[in-house]
Amino acid sequence: MMEIYYYLAIFLFCLGLLGTLIKKDLISILLCVELMLSSVNLLFALFSKAIGVPDGQLQVFFVIIVAAAEAAIGLSLIITLFKKVKSGYSEDVLILSE
Repeated sequence: MMEIYYYLAIFLFCLGLLGTLIKKDLISILLCVELMLSSVNLLFALFSKAIGVPDGQLQVFFVIIVAAAEAAIGLSLIITLFKKVKSGYSEDVLILSE
């Protein structure tokens, strides 16, 4: 019964990875990275329940904190790029380094 959740987490991670590699819009890439982090959180919670040790739930808490910080920094970089170039595509990121 629990195997379906493992398959769900693997599917979500692969979907996020595929979206990260294919998409060109920075906000979509950021959302796909968040999807990958959520699937890892699901796996941490599943492994924690399977083993019976609450360490995985603590890891989930820290991954959520990292995801929130990553989203804040990523969105601020996207806003900076949009103000400078009026575009939100990944090809325009090299302009920020100039």
